[in-house]
Amino acid sequence: QVQLVESGGGLVQPGGSLRLSCAASGFTFSSYVMSWYRQAPGTARELVASISSAGTNYADSVKGRFTISRDNVKNMVYLQMNSLKPEDTAVYYCKARNRVQYWGQGTQVTVSS
Repeated sequence: QVQLVESGGGLVQPGGSLRLSCAASGFTFSSYVMSWYRQAPGTARELVASISSAGTNYADSVKGRFTISRDNVKNMVYLQMNSLKPEDTAVYYCKARNRVQYWGQGTQVTVSS
């Protein structure tokens, strides 16, 4: 079965860093565009970053602070988050897309002093 399992979320102070991980299984990982989305309470889910063979893309709100990367041997995708702000607080979701798409269950990130 297809699985996307996020980990690495937690509580961090403003200005701090956190690295999220997504472990993928059950599909041909290297053939898929991988993305991170986030959703705060009462808001729509928004694209944070994506990575494919064509390169990377980032939301304007995270450019210069977040870095997406992937390891096609380990079937892993990561989101390195630096200089975190309270407005980064959200549930972060891993997504895989080719002709079909799959979603992970999400991991909570809370940025607070």
